[in-house]
Amino acid sequence: MTEIHIPQGREREVNTMGGAAIDGTPITYIVVLAAVVAVLAFIPFSIALGSGKGMPLSQSIYPLLGWLLGSWAGALASIIGTLISVFLAPHTAGSFPIIAIWGGAIASFAAGAMGANRKRRFWYLGLTFLFGLELTAYAYLAIIRNGIPLNTFILGAFIDWSSILLFLLPTRSLFAKLISSSNFVKVAIGIFGGTWTICGLAHLSQVPFTYYLFNWPEPIWNALIPIIPVENVMRGVSGAVIGTGVISGLRAINLVQPKESLYYGK
Repeated sequence: MTEIHIPQGREREVNTMGGAAIDGTPITYIVVLAAVVAVLAFIPFSIALGSGKGMPLSQSIYPLLGWLLGSWAGALASIIGTLISVFLAPHTAGSFPIIAIWGGAIASFAAGAMGANRKRRFWYLGLTFLFGLELTAYAYLAIIRNGIPLNTFILGAFIDWSSILLFLLPTRSLFAKLISSSNFVKVAIGIFGGTWTICGLAHLSQVPFTYYLFNWPEPIWNALIPIIPVENVMRGVSGAVIGTGVISGLRAINLVQPKESLYYGK
């Protein structure tokens, strides 16, 4: 008598992803999150010293876009959203909007690389090399060209070099793991740490250009030393609050997860 084998185990569920997609992310997702970036750009959370212009709250979610959409799609959403905000919210666009667009794009791209798949597991090394070059350029401009004392530069660039270390070390993977956790306390911790890291790298990607253009003197460096880390903590806190809520909602409604996202463990 022939035995009948009844399959056991968890029932498989297949979700299809209709419509056009970029790197496994539906274009509709990119459009929606680009719009969120543009809206949050209206809200300033800090004032750029000497410019009179506000830094937008949208900076806090640049990393979130990378974690939700992946590197390429997240960077595209940041570019579109930041470009729109240049025209709709010029009070937070900065003196050179192209620098803000670059900062948003590299932030989302690097955030997506924190949880890259096996084929992309070494992307962080290329990014770390880029950030190292930017830090070297910043140090050259400050110390060699303008005579800023070494200790002043180290303190003034604290969020820049600390973010490189956090991105290079296993903390990068730790933050990604926490963000994909089912425990939302861990998710919030992961988002805070990841936002500190990625927003620090975004700052590093912009500051050599702004410093080359404005050449602020040593007294301004001393004034910024206690301010810049506090601003980055504010980005981390607001990113954790917004990001934890968004991820909680996305998991609850069970939307199709973009291929390269890391907000839900696969």
